[in-house]
Amino acid sequence: GFEAPDEIMMAMIRNLPTAQGYCDSRGLYSARTAVVQYYQTRGITDVTVDEIYLGNGVSELITLTMQALCNPEDEILIPAPDYPLWTASVSLAGGTPVHYLTDESQGWAPDFDDLEARISPRTRGIVVINPNNPTGAVYSTEVLQRFVDIARKHDLMLFADEIYEKIVYDGRSMTNLASMTGRDVLCLTYSGLSKAYRVCGFRAGWLAITGPLERASSFIEGIKLLANMRMCANVPAQHAIQTALGGRQSIEDLLLPQGRLTAQRDLAHSTLNSIDGISCQQADGALYLFPKLDVDKFGIVDDERFVLDLLESEKILVSHGRAFNWIEPDHFRLVTLPNTDDLATALERLGNFLSSYNQ
Repeated sequence: GFEAPDEIMMAMIRNLPTAQGYCDSRGLYSARTAVVQYYQTRGITDVTVDEIYLGNGVSELITLTMQALCNPEDEILIPAPDYPLWTASVSLAGGTPVHYLTDESQGWAPDFDDLEARISPRTRGIVVINPNNPTGAVYSTEVLQRFVDIARKHDLMLFADEIYEKIVYDGRSMTNLASMTGRDVLCLTYSGLSKAYRVCGFRAGWLAITGPLERASSFIEGIKLLANMRMCANVPAQHAIQTALGGRQSIEDLLLPQGRLTAQRDLAHSTLNSIDGISCQQADGALYLFPKLDVDKFGIVDDERFVLDLLESEKILVSHGRAFNWIEPDHFRLVTLPNTDDLATALERLGNFLSSYNQ
C-alpha cells in the first residue's frame, strides 16, 4: 500500500527518452551533484561529485567495495545481529567477517569492549548500520564518536550503512557518521532511494567517500575499475535522485505520531510484548522489530525450525534471528510494513500459535 511520490515517478518518466544509453560509470552528474548538496546540508562538507558513485541499490555498492578492498584473510568487523548482505559480501570477496556484539539491554547499542577485543592486525574496517536493520536502533552522537575514536586509534576505515537515515521515530535525530570523521578517518557512506522514497525496485543507491583519499588511492582505483566494468547503474532511476532529494520529504508524514509507519510500529511493539514468552525493544528507526523468545518456555533450539513451523501452521512469515548472524536461537525479525489491521490479525495468530508451541 505504499506508493512512490508522484514527483519521483514523473522525473523518471519524463527523462526516459534520454535514458536509453550508458552514462558515466559513476552516474549522472546531476544526480551526483544532488547527493553532494544533500550531504552538505547534513554537515558533510568535504565530499565532491568525484567521490560519489551511483549504483543499482546499496547492495551492489557494498559488494563492489568489498571486492575492491578485501585480500584473502582480511577481516571486516560487522555487528551481530547484522544485515546479512555485509557478511556475504565480505566472504564473497575473500575476506573474513568478524562479528562484534550489540547489547539488547542497552537498546542494541554496540558492545565496544567486545568490538575492540576482536580487532587484529588483519582488520581493515568497521561496519556501522544506522538506523539498524534488524534491531531498529538509532545511534547517539556519543556512540558514533566511539566508532570514530576506535577507527582513528587502530587506523581502520568505517562503512556507514545509512539506507534508513530518514526513517526515525519520536523526534529522534539521526547523525550521518561522515559528519564526525574529519579528514583523517576514511568513511564510506551508503544510502539511496529504496526505503524513504518507496522505490526499492528502481535500484537507485549511492556511495560517498570522505576522509584521507590519498591514503586509499589503490582501494579507490579498485572501486573505479569495478564501476567501469559494470558500465553504469540503472540510468532511468538516476533521474529520480535529484527530484527525490529536493523539496518536501513525504516520508515525514508517515513518521508523525499518528503517521502510518509510527502506528504500525507501535501496534506491533505493544502486541508482541503482550504475548507470554516474548519481549521486544522498541525501534527508534527503520522498519523492523527484533523480538526475543523465551527459549526455555518454548523449548526452542532451532530458530529456523520455529519460523518454518509458524509459516506452515499460520501462514505468517518472519525471519529467524540467526539469519542475521545473531549468536542464539532466541530472536526473530518482524517487518512492520503491513497495515495495522493485517498486523493485528497476524500477531493474534502468532500469540495463539505460541500458546501451545513447544519445539
